[in-house]
Amino acid sequence: MQCMISEGLMDLDQLRYFLQVAERQNFTRAAEDLAISQPALSRSIQKLEEELGQPVFERKTRSVALTEAGTLLQSRAQQVLTMLEDTKAEITDDGQSGRVRVGAIPTVAPYFLPKVLSQFSQDHPKATLLVQENTTEALLKNCRQGEIDLAILALPLAAKYLEVEELFEEELLLVVPPGHPLGEKKTIRLKDVEPYPFVLLDEAHCLSDNIVSFCRERSFQPVAVERTSQLAMVQELVSLSHGVSMIPEMARFRDQSDRRVYRSFTGKKPMRTIAVVWNPYRFQSRLLRAFRDCLRRQNV
Repeated sequence: MQCMISEGLMDLDQLRYFLQVAERQNFTRAAEDLAISQPALSRSIQKLEEELGQPVFERKTRSVALTEAGTLLQSRAQQVLTMLEDTKAEITDDGQSGRVRVGAIPTVAPYFLPKVLSQFSQDHPKATLLVQENTTEALLKNCRQGEIDLAILALPLAAKYLEVEELFEEELLLVVPPGHPLGEKKTIRLKDVEPYPFVLLDEAHCLSDNIVSFCRERSFQPVAVERTSQLAMVQELVSLSHGVSMIPEMARFRDQSDRRVYRSFTGKKPMRTIAVVWNPYRFQSRLLRAFRDCLRRQNV
């Protein structure tokens, strides 16, 4: 299928190649993503520019930037490819076969998704499930652009143009190493943890925001002595007495180690809300709606 542009013909591969270069702002990285040679990619973009009669990229030493024409083309190309993808999905929608592209943040994906994916695969054996793990900001962008069908995230969210549905709440539990004074207390209040340093995830992870916000609301600023990119490493550092932390309940259920002690706070507990997000402007297949139904039936 082709799109008529001026007197030339612009094929779909040209549009996809153009969008990838626009996204990566670099021909080399875009070529690697597309699994084609850089000369082939450059020829495709050059042909595109010849058909349009003007450049779509401003070439710099190590990067490219969209020209005014390129910015307009980017918007139109995304619309064209989205329309074609949605049309194909609607024509082939049988409620059983097809794919569902799922995104999830790292503090949810390995703990919550396995059970969901297993259940859905049993009910829909012809379906293909593709999972992407990334930060909240990246997944929201991917969802808006149609690169994934839905994302499982933690509130709050700046989800402009996206539909957000809350799934469940879960408690954040205090985690300390064995023999720690807080592990021996009968009741633990937030002020009890003030003297102790914290091990937290990097600032790109929303769990750290949940923890810090909860503490700040109670006039307490946790001091992070170490930050890491993985929740499992947070747990490991706590085991090594590098500090204390707060861990989602779903991660605690998967932790069978005796090198950590988990305790619930007394009084108002730190919580986070897990939600599913999708683009309501994209075609919602029966398979995708069935996956969202499966999510609604799950709990921590």
